[in-house]
Amino acid sequence: MNLLKSFTDKVATKKGAWITVILWLVLMVGISAGPRLEEYKVTNFQSLPDEAQSIITQNKLDEYFPNDQGTPGIYVFHNPDEELAIENVIAIIDGIKAANIEGIEDIVDISVLPPQALSAFLSEDKTTMIVPMNLKAGLGSGDYAQINDDTTEVGTKIADELNTDFYITGPAGIAGDTVKLFQSADLKLLFATIAIILVLLIAIYRSPLLAIIPLFATVVVYQVVNQTVALLGAGGLEINNQTTSIMSILLFAAVIDYSLFVFSRYREELNHYEDKYEAMKVAMRATATPVLFAGGTVFAAMIILYFADFRDYQNFAPIFGAAMIVIMLASVTLIPALFALFGRKAFWPKVPKYGDTKEVKHGIWGPIAKFVVQKPGLVGGTVLLFLLVTVANIFNLDYEFNSVKNFPEDLPSRVAFEIVEEKFNKGDLAQTTVLVTGEDLTQEQLQEIATSFSDNEQIGSARASGLTEDGQYGKITVSLKENPYSIEAIEFLEEFRADHATYRLSNDQEVELSFTGTTSKLVDEQQVNKQDIIKIVILETLLILVLLLVLTKSVKMPIYMMATILISFVSALGLGIFLVDVLFGYDAISTRAPVYAFVFLVALGIDYNIILVSRFLEERKHLKVKDALEVAIRNTGGVISSAGIILAATFAALTTMPITDLFIFGFIVAIGIIIDTFLVRGMLLPSLILFFEKDKK
Repeated sequence: MNLLKSFTDKVATKKGAWITVILWLVLMVGISAGPRLEEYKVTNFQSLPDEAQSIITQNKLDEYFPNDQGTPGIYVFHNPDEELAIENVIAIIDGIKAANIEGIEDIVDISVLPPQALSAFLSEDKTTMIVPMNLKAGLGSGDYAQINDDTTEVGTKIADELNTDFYITGPAGIAGDTVKLFQSADLKLLFATIAIILVLLIAIYRSPLLAIIPLFATVVVYQVVNQTVALLGAGGLEINNQTTSIMSILLFAAVIDYSLFVFSRYREELNHYEDKYEAMKVAMRATATPVLFAGGTVFAAMIILYFADFRDYQNFAPIFGAAMIVIMLASVTLIPALFALFGRKAFWPKVPKYGDTKEVKHGIWGPIAKFVVQKPGLVGGTVLLFLLVTVANIFNLDYEFNSVKNFPEDLPSRVAFEIVEEKFNKGDLAQTTVLVTGEDLTQEQLQEIATSFSDNEQIGSARASGLTEDGQYGKITVSLKENPYSIEAIEFLEEFRADHATYRLSNDQEVELSFTGTTSKLVDEQQVNKQDIIKIVILETLLILVLLLVLTKSVKMPIYMMATILISFVSALGLGIFLVDVLFGYDAISTRAPVYAFVFLVALGIDYNIILVSRFLEERKHLKVKDALEVAIRNTGGVISSAGIILAATFAALTTMPITDLFIFGFIVAIGIIIDTFLVRGMLLPSLILFFEKDKK
């Protein structure tokens, strides 16, 4: 800690502050010359681990049936008013082919199909036709969007003349729309976040510079972090779109949070020291350790995600870890340097005066602190009752597996998807492929298995769709009767594939079966996610308990501190799923949302624990427990509540995203931060401290 004090002392000098700011600006400009983050974002991110059955099977299919390696898509032709003219569909497809759009590998030629085969692509009411197509293998994320744009421009122009609606859906269509969606949404999110923070900082502190200085620091850190992550991408790291969107929110939230902790203590010290640099030196001696400890806890919480099997969670670890390292460095260098250079001017018009010994007004937190320490049983009991009531709603948690419902209702690929869902067999939306492994397999044997599958009342159709020349591998394409994204389909296939790991043919030969496709991947996702939730909760809890043990040098305090964090999270999840249903009509959430919410609420919640408890332990050295706690609540309540409001509003900015997963995640985390800031950190935890901690005799 002496080394840290020596370091922050140098930063807090006039020379040190100028050097620090200049070095950060040089770093920002220099690193900006490197690769751009957008170049390394991937849309078709593989969420499941390589060991999942569906991934192993898919890789084998790609190897044994190499013609299937491209990205499939579906052209949808629709006339809502009358029967669709087949010649119109042929004319649109011919126009697309004539355009020679780079990246399209093949389109099914319906003009040469006999009537019986053609009917398979036409809906029963003859208003809609689907035509499968394939994009080339190895395309980048941006390619999907460009191909979709070019194809839509050509196809729609011809379709409009023929009174026909034309859409692109399936994996290729959805991937292209996703790229464009995130590109526009990320920019919207950035501006919304900056606007929210700027307005709230000015409204809370009524000082323009107290808003501008932290935001300036955040912009510098944002650029450095973005370019650092781009370098990781250049080094081979796959970067998920959702991960970077959430990272930008974490970055803004954390930098603003730590800025508040620094300048709130700096304002106190400016009353005691005339020299602005000396005041910052003293302020940083008090805040650098808890701020670094808080940031280190968030960093460690993110690194725990390396141990997850689900690759979406794994992807958080290096990206968020890199972000937190930069944020922590900025918190003890750039932020104090900027405030030290501005000095008292940063707080204009309420400039702190040297020698002003009158007691600082603490607004609502003075009376709250007094009430909490006088009536801990009443306060703690009331808060605990509220938390338990909201926790009870966790039993109403339902999951949504249909990724298409994650997107806006007017997104072309979703519109097309829902047309196909309505007009065709739902199972055809995303078929299941079965890989058959045996010796000297024949087409007849594959058909035997397919016929057996078709007899199952949950399966709409099953057909033999491929056989290798050596007869060692075959494949069967299966369409379920249920929507392939539904809980019913997932539960059926989970049981079906467990019962059909092998199949005994009529000649008594036993063959191995393995499954892939959308529904099979959802089965694996559900299983992996359940294991990861347990693993992450246990590891995060143990990690934070150890860190709190180091901070408090107590055995019992970390236990009840951790208990408040956990109950706060479950309460936020219970209340959150109730409110998103009542207010926005989402009756189910993504399987990822609880894990994302847990990691952030626990990691950020511990920050406020550390700030409160650090001040309590500091005051306890010369005051009784009750008095020390009142001082700690009174002096940290304002900054914690301000930070909490800004942090909650920052995460609420995710509700501007047109992605349901991010909307719900942002909303739940915002609710959780408000609960944690005002009820748990301000009332429940102090009540527990008074109950468990006693004065030394």
